[in-house]
Amino acid sequence: MLSGIENSLLDFITGVYNAVGWPGVIFMMAIESAAIPLPSELIMPLAGWKLIEAKGHGVEWVLLAGFYGAVGNTVGSWIAYYAGRYGGRPFAEKYGKYILVSRHDLDLADRFFNRWGKWAVFGGRLLPVVRTFISVPAGISRVPIGEFTAYTFAGAFIWSTGLAYGGYKLGKNWEDLRTAMKPLDYPIAAVILVVLVWYVVRHVRRAWGDDTSAKPAS
Repeated sequence: MLSGIENSLLDFITGVYNAVGWPGVIFMMAIESAAIPLPSELIMPLAGWKLIEAKGHGVEWVLLAGFYGAVGNTVGSWIAYYAGRYGGRPFAEKYGKYILVSRHDLDLADRFFNRWGKWAVFGGRLLPVVRTFISVPAGISRVPIGEFTAYTFAGAFIWSTGLAYGGYKLGKNWEDLRTAMKPLDYPIAAVILVVLVWYVVRHVRRAWGDDTSAKPAS
């Protein structure tokens, strides 16, 4: 069963499909991938039903839905990527100490993305919650734009096609797919929260340790 917020989003998505049809898939998936919370778990299954199954199209149209979804995700990801690269990076370098981001942290992130960047981008596109925000740290760490684009599109195509196929197969009961996937959001969000808490605690302890070591001996 969808929540009140999701029902409001569903009304918006339905209105877009009624107004423009397939271009709405690109538009709304771009919004999602620009780090704006418009769930693809609603956009793509509804497309599978409303734009394919309900119109009597065959299953091969699911690939078209996946393609449009991936195009939208890639466009939105460019926005988030360049925001991280040209906005987030200079901000973190200049003001990072005020938000617990040190030069050491940036170096660690750079090394991680230098080694695993393409797989982090690809894998991130296949995970709820993470997929919406992976572009920003990739931009901050300056993952090559060609590599970023290719792996974003590949991961987004798989994700979008799978959701559209679920909506196509379930038809009017497409909401069952979102209901089945929803429990996955919570453990992923919990892991992210634990990592954030560990990160903050580690930095605070380091800061306290630096303050203690800086005090002159009595």
